Amino acid sequence: MSGQAGHRKRLICVTAANLRRNHLYLTGHNDFFPADCYGASNTKGVLGKHVRLDVVGLSDPVMTDIPTDAKTGKPRRFFRKRGWIREFFKKHGIKPGDTICIERQSSHRFRVYPFDAKEHRESPASFSYKDEPEGDGPRVIELFAGCGGMALGFKNAGFRTVLANEWDKDACDSLRANVTDRVLNCAIQEIEQFPEADVVAGGPPCQGFSNLGERVPNDPRNQLWRHYFRCVELAKPKIFVLENVPPLLKSAEFAEMKRLAEQLGYKVEGRVLNAADYGVPQTRKRAIVIGSRIGEPSFPEPTNVDPLKRDLLSKHLPSWRTVRDAIGHLPLVPTGQDWHVGRNPTPKSLERYRTIPAGGNRWNLPLDLMPECWKRKTKGGTDLFGRLWWDRPAVTIRTEFYKPEKGRYLHPVAHRPITHLEAALLQSFPQDFKFCGSKTNVGIQIGNAVPPLLGFAIAKHIARMLGLLQTTRELRAV
Repeated sequence: MSGQAGHRKRLICVTAANLRRNHLYLTGHNDFFPADCYGASNTKGVLGKHVRLDVVGLSDPVMTDIPTDAKTGKPRRFFRKRGWIREFFKKHGIKPGDTICIERQSSHRFRVYPFDAKEHRESPASFSYKDEPEGDGPRVIELFAGCGGMALGFKNAGFRTVLANEWDKDACDSLRANVTDRVLNCAIQEIEQFPEADVVAGGPPCQGFSNLGERVPNDPRNQLWRHYFRCVELAKPKIFVLENVPPLLKSAEFAEMKRLAEQLGYKVEGRVLNAADYGVPQTRKRAIVIGSRIGEPSFPEPTNVDPLKRDLLSKHLPSWRTVRDAIGHLPLVPTGQDWHVGRNPTPKSLERYRTIPAGGNRWNLPLDLMPECWKRKTKGGTDLFGRLWWDRPAVTIRTEFYKPEKGRYLHPVAHRPITHLEAALLQSFPQDFKFCGSKTNVGIQIGNAVPPLLGFAIAKHIARMLGLLQTTRELRAV
């Protein structure tokens, strides 16, 4: 992906027509290739400068240019040399819906390889969205919906989900069990048309923007936000809501998102919201981008306040909800039911758990129980192997919350990490939410979710922006 954000990778979804004709359609990617690689419409004219394609699975590189249309002079949508595509498709068993990545190595050299197989995420369930969803509330499309944290918030605020899209099968099953059966289990690039909606909401993958691990600006998952805006263009919502990690707002991608949205007629603003300010028992900070074509974008007012920062403007608000508020009623010993399930720790892990006091962390481990790598690393990581506090919100719940070596995930008093149910409650999921999938997959669903109460606060505010809630008093009454 190129453009102002400077992406080096593009994803292309393979269609049945591609397989029949041995093409890889390059529509929408003309700016990705150097200008001098475009040549005459046929081999009798002046050919473009060759680009080199290093195709995974093929022994020799492919040297080719891209032809132009004889009448319009515009690039055609395929490489001139394409006999290799049949062999590439056959070598990797490519099927309709699979995704191919083209990665720029240098100005005229590219690498071509399979990126994602549709069969790994396919579900037998499908639906036609030609019919109207039940109810009379505003219509919302949920993209990158996960197990439905944001979708549940919108549902509870009176919105009707006209379409939810998610590529993970188990997450789709969770969506269907709790929010809507109008779920498409596929990659977003497979969806050719979107229904009209009042709101489009979703959080494109954030691997390239995250503060955790290596930030990868060229991660091909970053370009999926372009399909989000393709949906915005086709669905024509009055408002869109995009959720991501805070570093997004300082990225080149956000500048490009804003430029694209403004071209579509939206006024755009991004802000970092703390989930604890909206009743979530967790200090999770997320970037929320709101685009509006019916007025200036705005954001929900906090419903809760940090008790240490209460002032005259916030004195009427209740304090942040705490870990005790969320999970204090649960048995200290996991029951093994309704996702109140934990790990099976080793005897040494149990010894380590017992040495961590309330609010403590890995520095409280005696040397004989401390891993060698922690002995050598004497700085940073104050949350690692940390114990939660009863009377504070939890730290950010991530996908491996059941591993205390990953963060402050030990129970406030029990000598164990928090369970899946406890993590879900700290994310503000209702206790009767039905998660589908394996323990590992459900952990991913919980950690990746937008806290439903944060989604609810945003959805109520969006309803007010749509004119459905006229006053702050009415908004708070919903």
